[in-house]
Amino acid sequence: MTTSTVLLIIVSALVAFALSFYQYLFKAKKRSLVFFFLAFLRFITLLSVFLLLINPVITKKDFETVKTPLPVLLDNSLSVKELGQDSIAKILAEKITRNNSLKDKYNVQLYTFADGFETGKEPDFTGKQTHIDQAVQNLKQFYRNTSYPVVLLTDGNQTIGNDYVYSFQQNTAVYPVVLGDTTVFPDLKINQLNVNKYAFLKNKFPVEVFLQYNGNKTVNAVFSIQQGNTTLNKQNITFTKDKKAQSVTILLDAERVGVQTFRAVISSPEEEKNKYNNIKNFAVEVIDQRSEVALVSSVNHPDLGAIKRAVESNQQRKVTILKPNEIKSLNDFNVLVLYQPDASFKGLLDLNKNAGLNTWIITGTHTDFNLLNQYQQMLSFKMTSQKEDYLADYVSSFNLFATQNIGFEQFPPLEHPFGTVKLSAGTNTLLQARIRNVATENPLMVFSESGASRRAFLLGENIWKWRLETHIKNKSYDEFDIFIDKTIQYLATNSKRKSLTVNNESFYNSGEPIAITAQYFNKNYEFDENARLTIIVKGKDSDFSKTYDFLKGNNEYKVNMDGLPTGKYTFTVKENTSNTTLNGSFEVLDFEIEKQFVNPDLTRLQQTAGNTNGEVYYPLQIEKLIDFLSKNDSYKATQKVKTTKSPLIDWLTLLIILCFSLAIEWFTRKYNGLL
Repeated sequence: MTTSTVLLIIVSALVAFALSFYQYLFKAKKRSLVFFFLAFLRFITLLSVFLLLINPVITKKDFETVKTPLPVLLDNSLSVKELGQDSIAKILAEKITRNNSLKDKYNVQLYTFADGFETGKEPDFTGKQTHIDQAVQNLKQFYRNTSYPVVLLTDGNQTIGNDYVYSFQQNTAVYPVVLGDTTVFPDLKINQLNVNKYAFLKNKFPVEVFLQYNGNKTVNAVFSIQQGNTTLNKQNITFTKDKKAQSVTILLDAERVGVQTFRAVISSPEEEKNKYNNIKNFAVEVIDQRSEVALVSSVNHPDLGAIKRAVESNQQRKVTILKPNEIKSLNDFNVLVLYQPDASFKGLLDLNKNAGLNTWIITGTHTDFNLLNQYQQMLSFKMTSQKEDYLADYVSSFNLFATQNIGFEQFPPLEHPFGTVKLSAGTNTLLQARIRNVATENPLMVFSESGASRRAFLLGENIWKWRLETHIKNKSYDEFDIFIDKTIQYLATNSKRKSLTVNNESFYNSGEPIAITAQYFNKNYEFDENARLTIIVKGKDSDFSKTYDFLKGNNEYKVNMDGLPTGKYTFTVKENTSNTTLNGSFEVLDFEIEKQFVNPDLTRLQQTAGNTNGEVYYPLQIEKLIDFLSKNDSYKATQKVKTTKSPLIDWLTLLIILCFSLAIEWFTRKYNGLL
């Protein structure tokens, strides 16, 4: 409160006293106790009014003692239970959190962590993953700019996240309490297995396996990959104390369509404490991407052989060269390649109106352009009888599928009748035609898409020269063959859009998040933000059945179904307003990452303690740790002064006093007949 405010209060008190004296005592004929009481009440009233007008700011100081935080991080993952340390971990946590000397010195708080981070939760040691780094990041948010110790009760085996060794702050001393037996037991382990999620039918796919051995003597092991009761691959592997890790790469055959489940197994005559980590299940979804291509031509030309060889360089494709009148049904084919269609193609074009096969049309000097103008509207041809050689210019803005310029500008020219070609809406040009050094407005290769129908056009013959030029340049046909294969791939893919789409993996490892996303589109194929999606999950080999609701995210709906037991499942996604449904399936493989450990990760815990000037302790040393923290002078409670300023007009008490003084004064005057 300033000096001027104090002076105003003093003057206000004098003025209130003078007015009260003048009104009740100065003119009074007899100064009775009633007049003195009334004068006092008037003084209180006037002084209260003057104080409210002056409205001084009242400053209040409160002293608060702040203790140093002592977070106790307890590992709540399944690995602690697997190591037989769950009951010990609970006892240690209780000893620390209930110790009176620590509670007097620190603000002790117990946190549990696994794949999440929680406070106040009773540990049950069922966490499917261990994410120590996430727990550290949460502490950083809770205790910013604070120097404090951390007690870390864990086995140190982290399964997800960044390396926690370097996660703690410089002003945080970490005291790990190691849970688990640090004695080294002989142990064989499949440390990591890498495999693609998808493979093509009749192809081979690689499996890369990293094997690890803990022990000091030489061990002869057998590694095998099995499917059901069949052993697909088997080999002997030797480990020594100097060679404790080996990698194995195996090629397996993709023989059946669908999700194929395999089992990698390593075994030896040695007695092991943990044999769960000797087996690892994995799965691959085998896709049948075979495409039957009908290459139809009424003329003999070298282009036919070049196209057939290029397409069949992909083992998933088969090309059949036919005459137009040899095709009676299109049910056996996925893609039509019409080479220089003429009048004899009329019946085939009529047949394809009903079949709706995606088509690649190659035109040249033997093409009937009037027939093409009659059966398609994507390109309008006005050709002359004059022939012209057209060079290619690559259009970099082409975006229907991923492609690259393989040197089209240096390829020999294609021969084609001279004329003009007009494009309709919905076309996308890959190659533009050029006559010597003069660019034209005509395309050389163009793609179109209308609903579920896709077409490709190549305007020129002698493409066999392009394939030959590629081999001369690169000593390989690969670049040209890949270019042709992408064209066929585009045509072989069904582009019809569904109102409800669902994205899910074919298989999940147990313990991993099982997330499924979905999108629902209205009749204009716009994302519907008001859709109501549910999913019913049922076990194929069990009575399991559960319904989940999708939650709306950013342009998608998402559901998490963590905790599903191993097995095969089918699901039905339903949009409840339109009753649109979509079915699918997935499999949960038996793989508990938290059961893979035999020992605690003592090395990383020691590194963590060393980086933060802390120290590693063991369960039998818990009293030593408590005593050290209790007597540690580096952490002392601090006293903070909390200053609050509030204007007098906010005081409700002063308003109540003013009201009471006025009311009592009026009642006293009324009672004594002074009104």
